[in-house]
Amino acid sequence: MAARDAVLPTSLLPVHGEGGAFWFPLGPIIRAGGAFQVRRGEQDEEAVATAVALAQDGQAIVMFPEGTRRRKGLRKKHEARWRTGAARIALEAHVPLVPAGIAGTERLARLGPLRLAYGAPIQVDDLADLPKGEAARIATDRLADAVSVLEQRVA
Repeated sequence: MAARDAVLPTSLLPVHGEGGAFWFPLGPIIRAGGAFQVRRGEQDEEAVATAVALAQDGQAIVMFPEGTRRRKGLRKKHEARWRTGAARIALEAHVPLVPAGIAGTERLARLGPLRLAYGAPIQVDDLADLPKGEAARIATDRLADAVSVLEQRVA
């Protein structure tokens, strides 16, 4: 798969989203765009299987591996820290991770500019012989490092 194919699929991007965003009236709109729900705080095997199947079918999956926004808003239950879910899906589906750096999300309510940069795909095939948890942690660390570089570029 070419890097362009990994980040610019021809169909809508499936988004891996937490349950709170799926209530009416936003839920039907999000689902119509290809999103699927993830039960936060538990190992959601159904969501993982959906993501793996989509990735194996050549679809890009949009995920935010920190699990939540970094800065506190009006309601913030979980502290941002890198989760291994994206890496676990990439490892199981035998697809690369494509890092993205985003800047300007705090200005969206004021219609401020949003900047986005993609990095080179991060291959995970070299981790296949490691225990799953260790492989996922290493892949996640690679992804975090790449995203950090991209965020500095777009800041």
